[in-house]
Amino acid sequence: MISKILIFFVAILHFYFLILEMFLWTKPLGRKIFRMGEQQAQQTAVLAANQGLYNGFLSAGLVWSLLHPEDHFAIQLATFFLVCVLAAALYGGYSVNKRIVIIQGLPALLALISILTLGL
Repeated sequence: MISKILIFFVAILHFYFLILEMFLWTKPLGRKIFRMGEQQAQQTAVLAANQGLYNGFLSAGLVWSLLHPEDHFAIQLATFFLVCVLAAALYGGYSVNKRIVIIQGLPALLALISILTLGL
């Protein structure tokens, strides 16, 4: 149960990123969270929307892993999508902001450790 809660949390987090990047990027909340001016937000909105779409795919994959009836395959799905989240977090931490490793990577790492030690 712990693993499923952690996976669900990561899925919700990435769905939230989808909302921020696709719909709130140029709005005051999005600009505040990402520390951008209006002009910079407008110039990067298409790139952010693309990023948001990828976060949506990660979220969908994690939800799929929670809904799949076969535990063995569900673990494989969750592991794959959590490793993808970790890779994105590490690259984001390296290329954009170190906070990404904590905000995005730590929950995924905890969920992955939970799956590997406790199963689903």
